[in-house]
Amino acid sequence: MSSESFHLIINKKISSFKKIIETDSDKSISIRSFLIGAISQNISNVKNVLESEDVLSTIETLKKLNVKIKKIGPKNYKIFGKSLGSLYAKTNTKLDFGNSGTLARLIIGILSTTPNINLRIGGDESLNKRSMKKLILLMSEFGATFLPENKFTFPLRMISSNMPIGINYKSGVSAQLKSAVIFAGLNSYGNTEITELERSRDHTENMLMKNKQTIKIIDNKKKIIKVIGKNYLNPINVNVPGDPSSAAFFVALTLLNFNSYLKIRNVGLNSTRTGFYHLLKKHGAKITFEKIKKKNSEPVGNILVRSCKLKPIKASKNYYVNSTDEYPVLFVIAALTKGISIFKGIKDLANKESNRIKEMQNVIKQIGIKSVFSKNALKIFGKGMIDASNKRIIVKNLGDHRVCMSTFILAILTGAKTKINNFETVNTSSPSFLKIMKSLGVKFEKKD
Repeated sequence: MSSESFHLIINKKISSFKKIIETDSDKSISIRSFLIGAISQNISNVKNVLESEDVLSTIETLKKLNVKIKKIGPKNYKIFGKSLGSLYAKTNTKLDFGNSGTLARLIIGILSTTPNINLRIGGDESLNKRSMKKLILLMSEFGATFLPENKFTFPLRMISSNMPIGINYKSGVSAQLKSAVIFAGLNSYGNTEITELERSRDHTENMLMKNKQTIKIIDNKKKIIKVIGKNYLNPINVNVPGDPSSAAFFVALTLLNFNSYLKIRNVGLNSTRTGFYHLLKKHGAKITFEKIKKKNSEPVGNILVRSCKLKPIKASKNYYVNSTDEYPVLFVIAALTKGISIFKGIKDLANKESNRIKEMQNVIKQIGIKSVFSKNALKIFGKGMIDASNKRIIVKNLGDHRVCMSTFILAILTGAKTKINNFETVNTSSPSFLKIMKSLGVKFEKKD
């Protein structure tokens, strides 16, 4: 699924701007829409789909599992649901998840309790390095088998459970693991019960909310999700909002760029996804949400942002779960904000598409910004807005879209002469990133 490789050269700072944009559609909701549509009854409709590489990998994976998916217009799809337990592929079929950890974890949740599954599974070079140990141990509780034994990285062979029984699970920060358990529980005997010890993204529950016969949610002091197995799912109709994680990069750019203003329309503002925005507002950011409406159980609205002076960021571990994807660009903001910023409870960033702590430390070090990581916390000694036109930044091939995008923001704000290798990896989540940057007046060169 990977697009043609290219690197990016940046030599110029961005000028001030005042613009209205729409960012790429939400990746999490797009992927879940196809997966849930595939295991629901009848025909589901999904509009404004993010047509990124991760989502295209999802479509191709489902087609290999004999799901009919038809594109009926720009970003508009029909999914012909096969119902629960009906996905199927010949033994030894290879499923390629590309770079998508979301797809990998969620489809494995579905397939672990789907009868007669015996497949080879894997992804690209980056995904194949990432540990799937927690997922594999969880799916083993449902009775699924992964071979070779005690190997926790792709490629693997996966054999589904002959007699899946529902489990009790206490979920932490990972919405992907929580979703995998929900999906596995849907086709298991008995009930599966999930107790959230920490609140995490709830797109899966929101999309399943209208299936009262299959899923019940008790939301008091602790949220409990009860999945009633071996039932059925109603078809879904979803209009995918803009992705708040993709929007975050444009928000960061506007805040730090002199005399700039941006309105980003139609963005998903689910409270489990807006930690980045609330954290920055706490430190002086001029960010406003407006015209918020509920669509498909998801709050959607506009983001207004103006350039301003920020205080050094103090992020407790509580912010991590609701702003995981935005931490690389938060590190850029911290580097260009005068004073010491501290980010606690972030060790899991080491197991993303790259070690995002180490790689972003390396990026900001190249323009003379000091940082120290110890005891599960990163300190960044910010210098404020600096002119780095006499400095050079090089990002090697990491296969990490968030590091590439964050470095891009740093480069156009400081003027550092920058080369970002394999920038095509950004297409996994935000294929319109460069097009939108051009509309804001950014100058760059693409090189094969």
